This record gives sequence, structure tokens and C-alpha cells, in this order.
Amino acid sequence: MTSTLPVGATLPDAIIDSVTLTTTTEPIVTVTGLRSTGEPVAATLRGPRFEVPGEIELTPERWSVTFPLLVSRWHGPLLPLPSGQYVLDLATADAAIVSTGIPAELPEPQLLDELFRISIGAADAAPARLAITLAPPLTDNELGPARQAALEAVYRSAKPTPLDAVFFESFYGQNASCNPRGIDRAIAELRPQTARYWSTVDASVEVPEGATRIIEGSEEWWRVRASARLLVVNDWLRKRYRKREHQRVLQTWHGTPLKKIALSRPNVGLRTAIATVLEGARWNILLAQNPHSASILRRAYAFTGRIWQEGYPRDDVLQGGDAAAVRARLGIPNDVTVLLYAPTWRDDRPEHIDHLDVAAFTDALGPGYLTLIRGHSRTLRPGRDVRASNVLDVTGYPDVSDLFLVADALITDYSSVMFDFSVTGKPVYFFAPDLEHYREQLRGFYFDLDEVALGPVVQDPDTLVQLVRDSDAVQEQYAGRYAAWLERFNPRDDGESANRVVRRLEAEGILPS
Repeated sequence: MTSTLPVGATLPDAIIDSVTLTTTTEPIVTVTGLRSTGEPVAATLRGPRFEVPGEIELTPERWSVTFPLLVSRWHGPLLPLPSGQYVLDLATADAAIVSTGIPAELPEPQLLDELFRISIGAADAAPARLAITLAPPLTDNELGPARQAALEAVYRSAKPTPLDAVFFESFYGQNASCNPRGIDRAIAELRPQTARYWSTVDASVEVPEGATRIIEGSEEWWRVRASARLLVVNDWLRKRYRKREHQRVLQTWHGTPLKKIALSRPNVGLRTAIATVLEGARWNILLAQNPHSASILRRAYAFTGRIWQEGYPRDDVLQGGDAAAVRARLGIPNDVTVLLYAPTWRDDRPEHIDHLDVAAFTDALGPGYLTLIRGHSRTLRPGRDVRASNVLDVTGYPDVSDLFLVADALITDYSSVMFDFSVTGKPVYFFAPDLEHYREQLRGFYFDLDEVALGPVVQDPDTLVQLVRDSDAVQEQYAGRYAAWLERFNPRDDGESANRVVRRLEAEGILPS
């Protein structure tokens, strides 16, 4: 028996009397209690981005609920839950969430090799509620600021033997996606003998087949980061990186910029400016999607190295990708129109995603519509999933490029996804209720969105509803702008970007043999 729980109910008496952690095969947590003190009819472990329904079993005298700690998300492989705290909710027959209570004896904190560190105790925000806390699987020799400082000191002073391998990192290890993922695919196909390592924040991140996951902060992570001949990243390497003579860094970046970045941002302080210049100096090659990006990124990072304008490897899958497979993985019926709402993050509200109120918006569209909401990578940790019957929160989905395949139209604001989704030729709408504030005060733009946009720019949800319903007319009206956009921003997004990059790396002797 499995189910989900109502939210916001009151807390009656505690009913748990024991908690066990089983690790012999796949790790599970089991909570039990007497039926005479109340029994649950539904049970869920609730985290900010993921929920795990429990399996309830009843005997004449007792009840038990079992929770798996390895789960399949989006019909993918069994992986650990993302790091964080998961609070236990139990609901009784009258649908009240009960105070689980904290038994006197609890399992000791444990390290489950290559999976996670686990501790069980009182929830941080609710001491009467039981919680399971998961953390990256770092050993005792790797855990904590003192040990990390020691490992960093070894890393900085070491003279490692060069390793014929590629070190990949995307969005600081929160997923294995974007342009590094596209380049990984090409290397796996064109040079299968090349060792590929992916830096991840924990073991919940799915890495490409044939690649090796290395947990950030582990001894192996420090070792490979120092010894790999090629590093492929899409964001900052951060201050702990020290470049070796044998290493080359390919900075792919993660989008063509509309909003101002780095040194172009308003009111950049001296320390930030120095850090930005030093970061750009770490890169050997910068990948640009188009001439506009090449010019902006060079100035924004004071970059003096080489820029390759080869299109974006992350968009290669948009040429002939398997949309039906992605739709099945997401569980989307074939008879619905799929909208992808993908706003950028706000510097003054990094945890807020839903500026549109997607549930109300999709209701207004009527039957036959489903909206996928995808927050920026910076909202992944601080934010919480949007939950509604006509909305699917895909902020935690591994790769946004897959979502472009299944979406019938994109709704965005100032996000760089506009420059990637345009490869599909499908409608794009801009919902920008804070356009003036964002443009004039928060960030600023490199060009006037109103003058260039390949779709309508609106600030009112009702207007957006009408435009989405009349998508054919919108496409016809913006056909000229769309064509001009593709010529300016997508000249090399032809499905071969990653192959071209890998061939250039080979030709220059940068890619390990």
C-alpha cells in the first residue's frame, strides 16, 4: 500500500516505537509501532525536491512502514536520494498527519560506501518529527573543513603524474548535463578508449554510461582534478583549482547571454572583478554558440585565450532526438499539449521560480495542456517543487535538452534557454512581468528584447493564455524574426557541434590518447 499525504494538518500523539536501518542489500529504513496506539494509512518521506512513499504492512498487533533509500527518478537507474533532510509524514484514517515521535534508540549514523552518509533523528524544523538526513559519501578522512583543508593542501603542493583522462563538471556537479554532456557523448562515440570522470555533489547524480563518478571533496576527486589532462566545465572552476602544465581547460559556458554577466553587470565590486579576471585566466579555450556570445564572453571575463565558435553540443540532440522516449520517461500522455516554462533566476529572490503561477495559468488554458516548470540550476537546492495536477516540476530532471524535445512551445523570460529552444523551430513566448525592474535595476540586457524577440513579450498571464491558444497565428506573425534569430544566434547548431569540438581537440593534441 502506498499513497501521498495532505499537507498542513495538525499533530496528534506520537505513534512510532522503533526505527531500523537495513543495509544488507539495497538500503531501507523501517519504522514500526503498535496498532493500539494508532496506525498509519499513508506514509511519505518528504524532501524539498523529492518524496518517497512508504510501503505499509500490518500484522494483528503491529504496523510497519518501509522506505527505500535507492530510488528510480524519471524511470532512470536506482540511485541514492539527493542529499538533504527527509521528514517522515504519517497519516491516520482521519487524514491527520501525526507527530511521529523520536524513539529512545535509533540507528547509529553510518557511511554506506559510494552511496551516502545517513543519520536518523529529530527534524531540524520540527523536533517531534522523525527525519532521515543524507549527505555525500565522504569517508572520515575526507569529511569536514579540517580534512578538506588538508586534502587541498596536498592537492596544491602535489606534482601528479598526468592522467590520460577527461574531467567533466556541469553546474558545480549538481547534474551531468549541458555542453559537457554533449562533448562526453561525442568522446564516448569517437574515442571510446578515453577515460571520462564526472564530478558530482553526491551519488544521486546520474552520470553517462561508461563514465566514472567522483564525489566532490573525495580523495579521488582531488587526485583526478589535479592529474587529468583535459577539464571540460560549463561554469567557474572556483578558487580551489590550481592549474598544472599538463592540463588544458575547455570552458563551454552554459548559454548565450541576454542578461549581463560577470564584469558587465552593474555595480561590480573590486573583489568580484578580480575574481572574475582570475577565473577567465584559468581557461585555455572558450566555446561560444555564436559570434554574439564570443564577443560578450571575451569582454565579460577579460578572456585573452582562444574562442571556438562551433555551436552548442548540448543542442545536438535536438536534431533527431527521441522525443517519444523522453515523453515516456516523464510519463506524459500522447494527447496533451506540453508547454515548458523555464524562467531564469532572480538575484534578489534565488529560491523563487514560479513567477507565472503555472497551475492557474494551465487551468485557464483548459483541458489538454500540461506545463513543465524548469527552474534555473541556482534554484535547484534552495527551491521546492511546484505540485499541481496539470503541472510537472522538472527542475530536478537531469538534462533540459530532453525537455526541449517534448515541449510543443517554450515560455521563458530572460533565460538563455531561448537561444537553444529556437533550434527546434517551435513557438517561444516571453512572460516578463518584471521586465523594467530586471532590465533597469537588477541585471540589464545586451540587446533590446522587445526589438529582437522571436515571439511575443507579455506581462499579463491572460494575454499569454490567448497567445498560446493561437500558436499558429503567433508562428506566422513572428516567422521573419524567427529566421533572423536563427541566422544570428544558431548558425552552427546543426547537430554536429560536439563532433567538431572533439575533432579539434584531437587535431591539437589536447584530447588524451
